[in-house]
Amino acid sequence: MKPTNLIVILSDEHNKRVLGCYGHPMIRTPNLDRLAARGTRFTNAYTNCPICVPARASFATGQYVHRTRCWDNALAYQGSPPSWGHRLMEQGHRSISIGKLHYKESNPQVNGFDEEILPLHIVGGTGDLLGLIRDELPRRPGSANLGPEAGRGESEYTQYDRKIAATTCQWLKEHGAQAHDKPWTLYVGFVSPHFPLIAPPQFHDLYAEAQVPWPLMYDAAERPRHPFIDAMRKCLCYDDAFDAPMVRRAITAYFGLVSFLDDNVGKILAELEASGLAENTRVIYSSDHGDNLGTRGMWGKSTMYEESAGVPMIVAGPDVPEGNTCDVPVTLADCFQTIVQAVGARAHPQDTHLPGHSLLEIAQGHTPRRTILSEYHAAGAICGSYMIRHGKYKYIYYVGLPPMLFDLDADPNERNDLGRDPQYSETIIECEAALRKVVDPEAMDALAKADQAAKIAEVGGKEAIMSRGTFRYSPPPGAKASYY
Repeated sequence: MKPTNLIVILSDEHNKRVLGCYGHPMIRTPNLDRLAARGTRFTNAYTNCPICVPARASFATGQYVHRTRCWDNALAYQGSPPSWGHRLMEQGHRSISIGKLHYKESNPQVNGFDEEILPLHIVGGTGDLLGLIRDELPRRPGSANLGPEAGRGESEYTQYDRKIAATTCQWLKEHGAQAHDKPWTLYVGFVSPHFPLIAPPQFHDLYAEAQVPWPLMYDAAERPRHPFIDAMRKCLCYDDAFDAPMVRRAITAYFGLVSFLDDNVGKILAELEASGLAENTRVIYSSDHGDNLGTRGMWGKSTMYEESAGVPMIVAGPDVPEGNTCDVPVTLADCFQTIVQAVGARAHPQDTHLPGHSLLEIAQGHTPRRTILSEYHAAGAICGSYMIRHGKYKYIYYVGLPPMLFDLDADPNERNDLGRDPQYSETIIECEAALRKVVDPEAMDALAKADQAAKIAEVGGKEAIMSRGTFRYSPPPGAKASYY
């Protein structure tokens, strides 16, 4: 396969269903839609963890969360295991980062980059300590600000994304076409459409609040009941402050942020063309996780439902089938092998055990025989949760709690949980056996809680964490976190 330059664009909290090329009837995403039209769109792509820091560690290393032990938003990646960037730099390829990474701290060589530009990492090198507390979940009242603040305007995040887009275009103009011995990789990390749900007027006004769709299963009588989900709703109390107008206002703002993101992606793709680099550069677009966006009364991420655990995944460029859709389940961890192969680097012998597979090869019809995994051990989780795909079924295992099972062919919106239906007992047995070939859920649940307990002790105990308070989102460079 022809080695080329590579741009990897990773957004934050992009629900894959809110994309034109994924079938949304209203959202305006012309640039990402065009990218998909000239490449391959993966319909069953998943995060390896539906929260920022662990997902990004898996993306960097090609390892599942229980291997990186970056369990939550306080235990972040700090250079080990090796990232795809390390593998590229070892072989003389340039590896550049612009924007959000969400690792422990800015240390380019340690993190796997020649240079980090405008980096965003966990707050103060410690991150969200409140998420470590899981034996008795603390209520997070700051979550209830999501709805009241939603609307039209600018935020620190939209201003940051504008800088990321402009800086990326400048880098392509000044450095992209320079003579290099080997192809380069440019990672671009946007924060949109992550909350705060405040969208620039130009994009917010593309959507009328009265016309945005009402969330599925939002009404109280329709919301599913499960001990894990019930506990999460109580802890991550996003919906507590919502009324009907606020729901529509929040969704309108989210749509506006998605279109804002798309516009920034479009600027980068336009500069790629203008700089004469498009013919020799592949592009990957994805997101670290999705957003529940009101479905089932849930907002934010942290669940294994498609809205949260599913992610968009688009690959385009030389040797990538055009106008193609691929239904093979893939994850962010597959980006490791994809990036190494795309630029023509050699696979390292120590990476043969990694669970990922090159998306370039999968797009061409090479289907790996494996079980993909997403897992969650962070804020709002009373136990570890583990999701696999088993053919048409999605299986979710909760340590010590009833499992969930969904037939995604018959029930794509996951309305009918088959996890306690005796007619599906054999399927559940098969799914659990497949899961246990990948991970020991009880052992890793215990390991996560032990690591979190050790971190709690290191920072002075639960009372110290509770008195310190926490923040709702990591501020961009130069801004300060707002604690509550």
